[in-house]
Amino acid sequence: MTRLPRTLRLDASDTLVFERAAAPGEWAVPGGFCFWDDDLAALSGRRRQAFRAGFLGLSSFGWATLVEVAEASAAARGAAVAALAAHLLAAYGAPDEAAARAAAEEEIAFAESLCRDHPPGTVIALSRTIEAGGGFRERFRTLHRRSAAPVFAAVEEDEGEAPAERPDLAALAREGGA
Repeated sequence: MTRLPRTLRLDASDTLVFERAAAPGEWAVPGGFCFWDDDLAALSGRRRQAFRAGFLGLSSFGWATLVEVAEASAAARGAAVAALAAHLLAAYGAPDEAAARAAAEEEIAFAESLCRDHPPGTVIALSRTIEAGGGFRERFRTLHRRSAAPVFAAVEEDEGEAPAERPDLAALAREGGA
């Protein structure tokens, strides 16, 4: 078993900001190679958003803003490598199958390295910036879920009856680590 990034969709925003959004649950890679031939300064719209914060899903070859660390079997890893290699051949003109597979292996290994030190369920976000000289830098950050009681809750109350409790919202926020 290994760990790989898997696309995560918390809301519909990816379908609005990317030309093609990855489906939830796809294996993913950072996908920076998709921008190697682009004039980065001229990127705009949805392509620019994919550059700035997108992970590449390996089923749809769409983009996702977030991924989560997930356990992957050797067979799942192999299928991810094969899908990426086929995409590199078809969409990016890799010179041959061996070169495409080598590049796919390298990209999958990098994706594994992002997940290695994190437990399954850890959410990872990506930020790409243009560097001096025309290249770009990728930065990754992990987002951890906080286990805090909800601050607001719906309570049924009879009219004319005073609420039994008045929560101290500031205290609740402090207790939750906010």
